[in-house]
Amino acid sequence: MHPKAAIVVDRTHLSRRSSGIERITRELFSETALDPLPVTGWEARGSRLSMMANQMVGMPLAALARPRTLWVFSGYPPSPVLAAVPERSIFYVHDLFLITRSQDLNRSAKLYMAQPFRIALARLRYFLVNSMATAAALGGYVRPDATVLPYRPPIRNVFGLRSGLDAPAAPERPLVVGAMGTIEPRKNFLAAARLCQELGRALGREVELHIIGRTGWSDDAEALGRLPHVRLLGFLDDDEAKRAVGRFDLFLCSSHDEGLGLPLLEMQFAGLLVVAPDKPVFREVLGESGLLVDLDDMGGAVAAVAGRLRRPDWQAEARALAERNLQRWNLQAEHDRESVVAFLGERLAAVAAAR
Repeated sequence: MHPKAAIVVDRTHLSRRSSGIERITRELFSETALDPLPVTGWEARGSRLSMMANQMVGMPLAALARPRTLWVFSGYPPSPVLAAVPERSIFYVHDLFLITRSQDLNRSAKLYMAQPFRIALARLRYFLVNSMATAAALGGYVRPDATVLPYRPPIRNVFGLRSGLDAPAAPERPLVVGAMGTIEPRKNFLAAARLCQELGRALGREVELHIIGRTGWSDDAEALGRLPHVRLLGFLDDDEAKRAVGRFDLFLCSSHDEGLGLPLLEMQFAGLLVVAPDKPVFREVLGESGLLVDLDDMGGAVAAVAGRLRRPDWQAEARALAERNLQRWNLQAEHDRESVVAFLGERLAAVAAAR
C-alpha cells in the first residue's frame, strides 16, 4: 500500500458537548479501535462556525489534495462535495430522524444537516450502521449497489454501576423510574410522565420520573417541570449520574424511535428492568431482557409494567437477564469490529491502487 494512504476520520464535532454521536467517534473510530489501519483525525477546535467551515470547505479541499485518503464520517453527514466521490467516503449512520421525523428537528438541523444527509444517502456507496434496525431502514434510501455493514458499539460500564439488592423499594418512599436523554420532542418524555402518573394509580403508591439530560429545543422541559412527580436532573457528570441511577428502581425509554439507544444497555450494568417501546431497534437491543410496551396504548402499557412489578422476583430476574444480554451484545460488537477493520483495509487498498 502507498505510504501516503490513510483513513481520515471526521472529528470536527468532538469539541461540542458529549453525546452518543461524540462517543461513537471516540470509541469506534479511534486509532486503537481500528488498529492496525493507518488512522488520523480531522479536528476543528473552537466555535460552531469553525466546525462548519472545516466540514464544508476544509475537508473537501484536503480530499482533493490527498487522493490516497479514505474519509470516514461518524457524526455529521459529509459535505455534498465529498458525497460526489463515493469511492472514498464512508458514512456511519446513527438513525434516519433527519428525514423520517422532520417535525422533531430544530431549525439548525433542518437547515444544516437534513439536505446533506439526503444527498449522502443517495450518492454514497459505503455505509456503517449502529444496529440492524438502522440497516433495514436505510435500505429504502440508498442506491441498489450500496454496501451497508453493522458496526455496533461495545457497551462498557461508563458510570461504574453495580446491581442492587433484590429487596423491593420500601412502600413509604416513591418508586423511582429513571430516564435519560436530551429533553426534546423525539424523546417523548411527556408520554413517560403520563405512564408514571398512571402507574402510580395502578400500584396505589407514589411514582416519580427522574430524567437525566440537558434541555433541548421545544417547550417539553417547561411542561415537564410543572408536573409534581417529575424531577429534571439536568446534565450530570459520571459520578453524579452514578448516584442518580443508584436511586432508580427501573429504567424507561419512551422515544418515538432510536437508531440504537445506548442508555438502555448501559443501565443494565445496574441490573435494572428496562421498559421500552415495542419497536424493532429496542427488540434488537434488549433481546429477551426488556419489557416492551406500546405507549400509544397507555392502559395496556401501564398494566404490563404494573404486572411485572407485582411479581416477587422481578428484580432478580431483571438482573440475570441484563447480564446475559450485555454478554450477547458485546460478542456481536467484537465480531462487527473485526469485519469493519477488514472492510476498511480493503477499501483503503483499493483507493491507493486506483491512484
